[in-house]
Amino acid sequence: MSPRVDLRLEPAGRSLSVEHGALLQDELFAQGVEFPCGGRARCRGCRVRVVAGQAPPTAEDGARFTQEELGEGWRLACRLRASGALTIELAQWETLILGDESSLPASLREGLGIAIDVGTTTVVAQLLELRTGRVLGVRASVNPQARFGADLMSRVDFGTRAEGRSCLTRVIRDHIGGMVQELVASVDACRATEIQEIVLVGNTVMHHLFAGLAVDSLGQHPFDPVDPGLQSFTVKDLGWPSDTVPPTAGVHFLPCLGSFVGSDILAGILATRLHQASTPGALIDLGTNGEIVIGNRERMVCASTAAGPAFEGARIVMGMRAATGAISEVQVNDGTLRCHVIGGGSARGICGSGLVDAVACGLDLGLIQPNGRLFQGMPLRLDSMVELSQCDIRELQLAKGAIAAGIRILADRWGTRVEWLTPVCLAGAFGNYINRVSAQAIGLLPFPSERVTPAGNTALLGAKMALLRVWGPDLDFKELRDKVEHVSVNHDPLFIDHYVAEMGFPRSPVAESR
Repeated sequence: MSPRVDLRLEPAGRSLSVEHGALLQDELFAQGVEFPCGGRARCRGCRVRVVAGQAPPTAEDGARFTQEELGEGWRLACRLRASGALTIELAQWETLILGDESSLPASLREGLGIAIDVGTTTVVAQLLELRTGRVLGVRASVNPQARFGADLMSRVDFGTRAEGRSCLTRVIRDHIGGMVQELVASVDACRATEIQEIVLVGNTVMHHLFAGLAVDSLGQHPFDPVDPGLQSFTVKDLGWPSDTVPPTAGVHFLPCLGSFVGSDILAGILATRLHQASTPGALIDLGTNGEIVIGNRERMVCASTAAGPAFEGARIVMGMRAATGAISEVQVNDGTLRCHVIGGGSARGICGSGLVDAVACGLDLGLIQPNGRLFQGMPLRLDSMVELSQCDIRELQLAKGAIAAGIRILADRWGTRVEWLTPVCLAGAFGNYINRVSAQAIGLLPFPSERVTPAGNTALLGAKMALLRVWGPDLDFKELRDKVEHVSVNHDPLFIDHYVAEMGFPRSPVAESR
């Protein structure tokens, strides 16, 4: 058994035991740390400060930090290895507004609050000091509803059965209540009574299930939510233990924008400040349902496209989530494919970012044709254990075709051209890890790659902004929601035409030059 070393994370106050010499990127990602360039050492977004222990700077560190910064302990988390016990500060959790130098409003309250992103796959929560926006604690976990179905429609189906909805509601409420208790326990006991408010965001299904609302209508045409508005409770209403959290503390699930465009996208608009932009930009969250918003401060249009689960590794023969053993990155090196495996060691499968890379590389090598056919029908072998089949390529074509078609329809509806949109913000974990060049190469993101910006967990950042009342006291956000038109792209008369056109892959200049 390999020796292990201790890793301490601040300000989260968490201690981990990790394998000696292990690259810490995968461990830190599981703790909610984001890697804006996908862990490729091309930016400083994942920077951490080593405050105890030894971590000699790498060449990539030297390229990103000054000598003074290196001396202060700044390192790239994506290149940090656990050669001994370490204590590190996570720069992403220093303040509320990541990378924003504007001062916080003077109306911020005293006490503590909690912001929570209720994702289909994961739940992430942060405990904040309301006056300063300082993060005091972080918790991340798998959504326990996953055992009733990995995708949203599976949970909707389960929620329409007798006792199904109440079961899903109880499971997620109890789980989040437990996370709240863990966060409160991570600070001084005397501060537990300072919890003032808890703000949650999530997609429309998560919103309804947490609130105990029926999800039947989300499983059938026209997929209208029962009540997309702000859902408010107290700790006592939810039955959470009140011996640590005041029973009168407010719990608010922010409102949705449409049938499958939830408050996580509303929060994303706040986080990216799309609603303040003078020129049209885009916010794109890639997943089973690809949510897209296009617009500016005057008006916005949004939609959800049923992309399918390929981006999350599902329905891919050897697909898996972005976890240990997954191929997350593929490159061409001297005419052969080279793969990065999360956690090192042998590959067990491939996740969404690896799938996009692999197909882009296959196109470059001429092993995949623009129509999606594999060369001579042979599987695309990535290593000794993992390969892509023809049906895998088709799944990706279906997913990327739906996203690209949705982008074009919304751009037309707004009255602009796709190539004019700037910036294009990619939200969520997949948006952080996807290679923008590869995404452009397969036609998933029809934008110049330099205009595409990984925006991180915009849902959680927007939830924190709402908690701190950065945009005012009203959590209903009615004025902003009134500017957003929800578009059912599947009913657009040009959707099928766009969809079919976008299912093919662009011709690779590299392959054609051979």
